[in-house]
Amino acid sequence: MWNHTKGKDVRKVAHTPYGYRIENGIAVIDEEKAEKVRNLYKGYLSGLSLSVAAKSAGIDAYHGTAGRMLRNERYFGDDYYPAIIDKETYERAESERVKRAKKLGRIFEPKKEDKPTISKKFSIGQVIQKYTNPFTQAEFVYSLIESEGQQDGS
Repeated sequence: MWNHTKGKDVRKVAHTPYGYRIENGIAVIDEEKAEKVRNLYKGYLSGLSLSVAAKSAGIDAYHGTAGRMLRNERYFGDDYYPAIIDKETYERAESERVKRAKKLGRIFEPKKEDKPTISKKFSIGQVIQKYTNPFTQAEFVYSLIESEGQQDGS
């Protein structure tokens, strides 16, 4: 979302990512916090868990928050945010995160749904039994229906 202010386009930011601050409508790097972000990536890539990497970097964050920070593409820079880390570091961390998630069984592949087989040819035996109750008669007649073959549902 953009806001026109004093002849300049200024982005309205709902949430400024950790490691940045906004000055005069422009995102700038907060060097002290940015160094903590860099240390989060270094710690995680050295084998630390997300929460331990965050704690050792000086960031008070739980596992989920640290994980979201690692997945934040803004850290390698875009049109608004300057880069705190390089893209290669980001991609290595993402690759490591996916590798760990797979190892722990936390990535679920969508299951292939089997198409139901639908019979389109039926035969019915001779109806010789007669019931006075129409529901019982219908149940008996339906029990005589047999499929002559299976076809895929297409």
